[in-house]
Amino acid sequence: MPETDLTVTADDGAVLAGTLTLPTGPGPHSAVVLLHGSGPLDRDGNARKLPLDLGRPLADALAGAGVATLRYDRRGVGATPGNWRESGFAGNREDASAALRALRAHPDVHAGSVGVVGHSEGALHAMTLAAQGEAEAVVLLAGFARTGEQAFRGQAATVFQALPAPVRLLRRPLAALGERTLARVKGTRTDVARIAGKSLNARWMREMLVHDSRHDLAAITVPVLAVTGDKDIQVDPADLEVVRRLVPGGDTEIHRVPDLTHLLRRDTGRPAISSYRRLLREPVDPGLLTLVAAWLEARLRESSRAPSEERRAARS
Repeated sequence: MPETDLTVTADDGAVLAGTLTLPTGPGPHSAVVLLHGSGPLDRDGNARKLPLDLGRPLADALAGAGVATLRYDRRGVGATPGNWRESGFAGNREDASAALRALRAHPDVHAGSVGVVGHSEGALHAMTLAAQGEAEAVVLLAGFARTGEQAFRGQAATVFQALPAPVRLLRRPLAALGERTLARVKGTRTDVARIAGKSLNARWMREMLVHDSRHDLAAITVPVLAVTGDKDIQVDPADLEVVRRLVPGGDTEIHRVPDLTHLLRRDTGRPAISSYRRLLREPVDPGLLTLVAAWLEARLRESSRAPSEERRAARS
């Protein structure tokens, strides 16, 4: 598939380095911005110790369906300068909004047919962008429907239950340590703080903990595809029903995929963080890629045919 470099100028003037993957054939094309999960992730969703490798296979699948994809390096990662620990949760969303504007302005992109695909943290930003009328369709991969603190606590409990039995015997002291750490994070005022011997992106954590994705879900008026695996131990798949209930209108499709994990790979065994390294040796689930590509092609094709006045009203 044809690929080209595309830089995004953020609101504060920072330059985010990215890649635009185009379908073969003449444009303009429908297009999406791909938003990854949390941490120091490059345009393909890779961190040094956790190479998700979501960007290229998803871009290829979408290009095969006639949809272009923009993916970019987060601040302080890959070819984008900066320090990722100094970036806040709200700042990540503002960068995503700038990426949408850059994509919509590209001559090979149909300006009235632009969507967002978000995974994990990226799904939360995708909800906000859709709620603000900045996208014509949105795909939520493993996005929660609750406050960040509720999601954080639920994730900790689920991950803990998947640990070996000897470790689970330490439930009370570990829970107390977690509560102290959470309290210290909430009490910080700087972008970066050193807590329990580690340098943490404190502003991001403070902002994420108070974020309530349900407010955005209730304001979305464009088509939504929400997918979470039933082996996801970081996001409760039961939140899919909350998504369906909260999003107004009738074009909301949810999928609770058997054996799919938070890494978007399938695992027939008992889900656990310890299995992540093994799962990452496998490709992203091909059925998921097919589902997302087909759904986006259909929804964005419909939006490209809408009158310009109708598209402007939907985004206002």
